[in-house]
Amino acid sequence: MDTPGFYPCDEAVISTNDDASNCKRSAVKLGYWKDDYIGHFVRNPDRKAPEINRGYYARVKGIEMCIEKFFKKTGDKCQIINLGCGFDTLYWRLRDAGHMVTNFVELDFPTVTSRKCYQIKRNKILLEKIHVEDGEVRLSPTDLHSTNYHIVGVDLRNIDEVAQKLQQSEIDYNVPTIFLAECVLVYIESQNCNNLLKWFAANFKTAAFVNYEQVNMNDRFGEVMLNNLRQRGCSLAGVDSCVSLETQISRFMQCNWHGARAWDMVQIYNSIPAAERARTERIEMLDEGELLMQLFQHYCISIAWIGDLFQDIEIT
Repeated sequence: MDTPGFYPCDEAVISTNDDASNCKRSAVKLGYWKDDYIGHFVRNPDRKAPEINRGYYARVKGIEMCIEKFFKKTGDKCQIINLGCGFDTLYWRLRDAGHMVTNFVELDFPTVTSRKCYQIKRNKILLEKIHVEDGEVRLSPTDLHSTNYHIVGVDLRNIDEVAQKLQQSEIDYNVPTIFLAECVLVYIESQNCNNLLKWFAANFKTAAFVNYEQVNMNDRFGEVMLNNLRQRGCSLAGVDSCVSLETQISRFMQCNWHGARAWDMVQIYNSIPAAERARTERIEMLDEGELLMQLFQHYCISIAWIGDLFQDIEIT
């Protein structure tokens, strides 16, 4: 397979990592959730609107709830593959929570992974967590390999390159594997995305895929969101799968995954324990709740699975 090359909108897509990281840092700084590591990647974020902070809280919490459900099935004997990882700090947060998974692999554009590698290698706190006794840490400008943590620069549209990087990261196709993607697939052209999902389905024996992404993109609010992203140079090449929860599910089913479910973020937010929701709602007052609800209605989490292990996972 030929390398698809660099697309005109790639720079705009890469910049979405900085936006998301800044938003997460803003919410963490206010106390929405605990993350002792995001500050090593983002120094001084602008304070975001309350709706944005609460939206990111629901996003992070929703994905955490999914992972915790999977851990109940696998324990730590699983692999996590974080697609389009950006400056996500999940590996370090899981270590603090007492989880030492079999393998944790992060993939993103080389321009993103080089910045993340640079921050990791110059920061003792980050480096200590990935260094295992008797293990070595191998570094290149864009890649880092340790005993059970790997970050590699790769173009997800190039299957051969993905396969090579996963091999370098010592992925075991027989170990239960959790794929994570936060607003990643939507930026990949449908054919390339389908090729990637089919390749995962064909090669992993037991897997789950957690996908956080836009939904209901064909109504007026969705059109405004799309136009805002397009003005920034992001084409949302995979937006056809973001029309409804049904199209989110069918994307996986058409790519040979065995099953899938999807929930909008209204459902996800309402499934967070009431006391925890009440705590975060005291942090900032919303001028009006309607905008937050509209945002929640236009994002979703979908879960897909290969094999029987994850087929009865329910989030809400």
